[in-house]
Amino acid sequence: MNELIQQLLRGERRAAARMISLVENDDAHKNELMSRIYPNTGSAYIIGITGSPGAGKSSLTDKLVAEIRQLGLKVAIIAVDPTSPFTGGAILGDRIRMQSHALDSEVFIRSMGTRGSLGGLSHATNEAVKVLDAFDKDIIVIETVGVGQSELDIMHAADTTLVVLTPGAGDAIQTIKAGIMEIADIFVVNKADLDGADKVKAETEAMLDMRTASDWRPPVMPVVSLTGSGIKDLWGKITEHRELLEKTGRLDEIRKARLREEVRDILEHEIKKYVWNTVEASGEMDAILEKVANRELDPYTAAKNILAERVKLK
Repeated sequence: MNELIQQLLRGERRAAARMISLVENDDAHKNELMSRIYPNTGSAYIIGITGSPGAGKSSLTDKLVAEIRQLGLKVAIIAVDPTSPFTGGAILGDRIRMQSHALDSEVFIRSMGTRGSLGGLSHATNEAVKVLDAFDKDIIVIETVGVGQSELDIMHAADTTLVVLTPGAGDAIQTIKAGIMEIADIFVVNKADLDGADKVKAETEAMLDMRTASDWRPPVMPVVSLTGSGIKDLWGKITEHRELLEKTGRLDEIRKARLREEVRDILEHEIKKYVWNTVEASGEMDAILEKVANRELDPYTAAKNILAERVKLK
């Protein structure tokens, strides 16, 4: 374990890949590993990219990373893919589309399966971010699987969130329905060379006009990810947003709120795992379920009794 951590901190790619695999598989040593690397985290800036399926998020990520690399910054990409229902692994479409960076030693690409997570992010995504932060990456890009209204938890993982819209898909109206209007720091109208792009931009601007004024109005940036048009301006807006967050102290507030949420999630996860493992080990679950099936016990009381026996609830 010590050697693996040292390899990660030295910037060895295989160590980063192996540690993320341990995180994804909830390895028995995972918590200790995360505790050991935690002092080396907190430096990377995290960009979230979300939007409906087919919006061109992967192509956008590809061009954005190319722009970032021109500045000499080291980048990691976490592409949260749909999980295969047969293998439980990620469907690696995003990695295939980003092969232009495959030979760049300063770009690390990892696909992670959602594994049933409805929020568009894998449960292990935040832990993978920490691994890549300790791996000394300057920028970490999280590209989420497009799942519409449930894809809101990206705001708990990213410092700057991009919502990608496209013409001809009713995206502006869908944005209102999904509630993702509030999570976007920057709107990106991709495929801006197609008919209808101006309409999407105008509708999004109109929705922004109805919001309460603040020190940051999300810009609506037209881009063509296939050609790279507008990517430089988009990176400029990301940089502008980061500078505002740092200047006002809101970046620290965002990250403290994220850590609070993370501690709560870890606590819930550990309690659930502990309770479930002890119930399974005791062999009492079948007897409990039999009583529930016979209407001798209701599911709510059954769950409360199981929990009370293990964590001494009143």
